[in-house]
Amino acid sequence: MTKKLPTWKLPQPTDLKDDNEWLPIPKVSRIVPFGYELDPEDSDILLPIKNQLDLLEQAKVYLRQYSYREVANWLSRNTGRDISHVGLRKRLENERRRKNKAAILRRWAIYAETAISKAEKIERSRTGAKEQSKAEEGQS
Repeated sequence: MTKKLPTWKLPQPTDLKDDNEWLPIPKVSRIVPFGYELDPEDSDILLPIKNQLDLLEQAKVYLRQYSYREVANWLSRNTGRDISHVGLRKRLENERRRKNKAAILRRWAIYAETAISKAEKIERSRTGAKEQSKAEEGQS
């Protein structure tokens, strides 16, 4: 009574970008992330593996249509390096979280710059404000 599940074949990577420039990154944990390897000369630096990182980028596109398990199996088959569906999900979630955090911090920096400029404008134009002498301006 076991029903056979349909099998789906993921498309093969044919349109990978050749202009990607992957950079070495610092090692921040004991686990080497998918797409990187330890630098033989410096154990605190991770060197990119171009093929794995390019296929990982393609896997992000495939996740719109296929499950994490199917994409992880495809990625393992094509790169020769094992990655589980849970590992793939964690890797991509961490990447998204870091990207979102960076965008939020940039936005906060813009808000802070705007608030500082408005505060300076208000301080200069408020009624009863005394002008700073050249000596006081040099101290602040």
